[in-house]
Amino acid sequence: MPSQLIFVPVLTHILMVVMLYLLLLIKKKKALKNHKIDLKATALNCKAWPDDVLKVSNNLDNQFEAPVMFYAVCVILFCLKAVSLPAVILAWTFTLSRFVHAYVHTTSNYVPVRMKVFSMGIASLVGLVGLALYELRPFLF
Repeated sequence: MPSQLIFVPVLTHILMVVMLYLLLLIKKKKALKNHKIDLKATALNCKAWPDDVLKVSNNLDNQFEAPVMFYAVCVILFCLKAVSLPAVILAWTFTLSRFVHAYVHTTSNYVPVRMKVFSMGIASLVGLVGLALYELRPFLF
């Protein structure tokens, strides 16, 4: 299996983040157009935007938490020459969970579903870390 395949889910996630930025821009322009905001308030406090803008903004914040660890572990696996089918499957599981999480977060924002999807992503991230640690075992003990 080509080890570069580990970067396809990484780049897919990055593309999703770019799409979220575009969605945020669209939502903010709509709020501005509809005069739903106080420009002075939003200049000092991002929480002054309408809820539909906040949902996207909050989700974007989430894309720079666990995903940063995901990027790091994918690079580590690549550098260790430890990219395998299970690693690629776990990477795709993480990325797909982020897509579903983003969808739920920016639409219904139903927390029980968000939590289940988030947990699935974290479990796949833990699996990737486990694979990296397994490859490093000769150097750890």
